[in-house]
Amino acid sequence: MPVQPLAVTPMAFVTAICAAYKRDGANPAAALKLAQIAPSSLQKPGGRISARQMELLSGAAMQELDDEALGAFRRKLPWGSYGMLARASITSPSLGVALQRWCRHHSLLTGDIRLRLELQGESAAIVVEEADHQALSREFSLVHVLRNIHGLACWFIDSRIPLQGARFPYPAPAHADAYVHMFPGPLAFGAARAEIRFDAAYLALPLRRDEKALRAMLQRALPLTVLQYRRDRLLVQQVRQLLAAQPQQAHGAASLAAALATSPRSLHRQLKEEGASLQQLKDEVRGERARELLHRSDKPVKQVAAAAGFRNEKSFIRAFRQWTGQSPGEFRNRERG
Repeated sequence: MPVQPLAVTPMAFVTAICAAYKRDGANPAAALKLAQIAPSSLQKPGGRISARQMELLSGAAMQELDDEALGAFRRKLPWGSYGMLARASITSPSLGVALQRWCRHHSLLTGDIRLRLELQGESAAIVVEEADHQALSREFSLVHVLRNIHGLACWFIDSRIPLQGARFPYPAPAHADAYVHMFPGPLAFGAARAEIRFDAAYLALPLRRDEKALRAMLQRALPLTVLQYRRDRLLVQQVRQLLAAQPQQAHGAASLAAALATSPRSLHRQLKEEGASLQQLKDEVRGERARELLHRSDKPVKQVAAAAGFRNEKSFIRAFRQWTGQSPGEFRNRERG
């Protein structure tokens, strides 16, 4: 039997879209039928629909209401608004510049919220400032815009951007368990503001998309807000940092994967997609550590071996010869002239 799609999207979001139809004096019946959502199910607060149903409903509603915000804001965002924002950002030299442009331009479309990119140490956040906390469909508005910009950011650099956290300025709703699918990572409700937070290193990555790719993406942009990218273009760097931080530990795939909030299988697969392997990265980090110690310290070779993460001097010398074609002693003498 075919596997049925997981239904995790809260019925509350369907109700919010239907409310937008009502305010517009329109009937959502056709859109609900297209998405195979029975009108009677709207009366079930705990009901859920699948991501595909949400995509179909949203796509139909955006066109019928001529509002890509789906009633999230008091002023409609006419069809093509988010495409315009993406086009204004796609020529940016880096993700950081693209997100700054996107946030600035979004404020030109609606005064209900303002978005900004905020840096704090090694962490970056997309922060939402609300002009009116009593705005219509507050929850749907904040979820909609944060998922939109997170999905677009991932698409811009063709990389998964894991969230370090997501915060929302309202009490946990009855369907709070659905948020772990929409915003994987630590969650907080009752916060001072809405935000999503991630590693600031992603901001330096160059955009990997062009106008042709953008035109193709806009033909079916909605899945960007629900699909998780497999590739993470910072993974190699993150693994190297973990290995270098504790060079004397015997790092296995399981411990590294746990630290990166993934599975060992996914870790190996993603490294392969980036043209690397765990063993290769271990060798690179240990080799760099060993060469640094041999060059800048007078530690005996046995101590250098231990500091670089080797169990004994013999295995270190054998590995060092494979890396450099020299013994540690020969390397040290040559470096010091």
